[in-house]
Amino acid sequence: MALEGLVVLDLTNFLSGPYCTMLLGDMGADVIKVERPGTGDDARRMPPFVDGRSAPFSLWNRNKRSIALDMKDGADAEVLRRLAARADVLVENFRPGTLDRVGLSWEAVRERHPRLVYASISGFGQTGPWARHGGLDMMAQGMSGLMAGNGPPEGEPYRLPIAITDVTAGMFACNAVLGALLARERTGRGQRIDQSLLEAGLALGVYEAAHVLALGTRPARLGQLHRGSAPYRVFRTRDGWITVGASKDKFWRSLCELIGRPELVSDPRFTANADRVTNNPALVEIIGERMAERDSAHWLEAFGRAGIPSEPVLSYDEALAHPQAVARGVVAEIEDPERGPIRTLAPPVRLEGTPARVRRRAPDLGEHGAEIRAWLDAV
Repeated sequence: MALEGLVVLDLTNFLSGPYCTMLLGDMGADVIKVERPGTGDDARRMPPFVDGRSAPFSLWNRNKRSIALDMKDGADAEVLRRLAARADVLVENFRPGTLDRVGLSWEAVRERHPRLVYASISGFGQTGPWARHGGLDMMAQGMSGLMAGNGPPEGEPYRLPIAITDVTAGMFACNAVLGALLARERTGRGQRIDQSLLEAGLALGVYEAAHVLALGTRPARLGQLHRGSAPYRVFRTRDGWITVGASKDKFWRSLCELIGRPELVSDPRFTANADRVTNNPALVEIIGERMAERDSAHWLEAFGRAGIPSEPVLSYDEALAHPQAVARGVVAEIEDPERGPIRTLAPPVRLEGTPARVRRRAPDLGEHGAEIRAWLDAV
């Protein structure tokens, strides 16, 4: 596997950090997850539960070994420092300053272990006036503009109903870890990674940032409309919803023919994509009336023949069971001798030569403590 032989010390909790270390574990790293004795990772108490175990925790903590250590206990803190000495990568998502108390601050560690890649994930970063603020996904969505820009043009800001900044911060941190490891091959030295949920959220607003930086004005909330393409949105059909992306002129001309409105091609409001973006509300109303007259299957088949990008809007259960998802193997099954088969999401990283894979289920709290201590003592 791509990262086989790499040791990752996982001092993370809940989602952003564990998602980063899950990706590293999927690619073959030996991820040692350190948890609080008795309670462990907070995500262990997140519903739903299967046989008393949290399904969310189990999904993003696969491919890891667990040891329970109390950082306030002198002996356990020493074990933690020994683990840091053996690790190639340390990932933590404590509030800034927490690890200083056990001698594992970046400043202390880089002197003793100059090859260590040290990744810190926090709400707002390690510097700046907001550094000490505790940052959860919802706060980062609110602070990054994602929430203000999401939802209907009129009304309250909408939180994206997925942990978007947690997951993307984990992805960006993983990407940075891989870059730091490559740099270490050239320089022989590790480095600090300072990843924040705030910057992960800001990085997602590429259209919005381009608008602000180019024009200096606040971009309007558009709801289902797109800032740079039209028609490009979800439409209601007679029996459901489908997505349609017909902003290219050739797709636009075909769409007009298929909905029985060929005169729209020469309508000055809709001549070019920029015109259609400007007059998007009127455009959506015209197309929407026609789309609602026929079933989704009719439009998907017609648009498919014309090459117009269009797909159904699926629920999560439908998405996981879709023939394309099944063909791509997006659901993996772990054969566990104690619990039988366990289904989980397959690794999203696709490497043909050194494929990522699910090698072990999420650990019970402290399950590998004796094994990890023996590994330390064997050196």
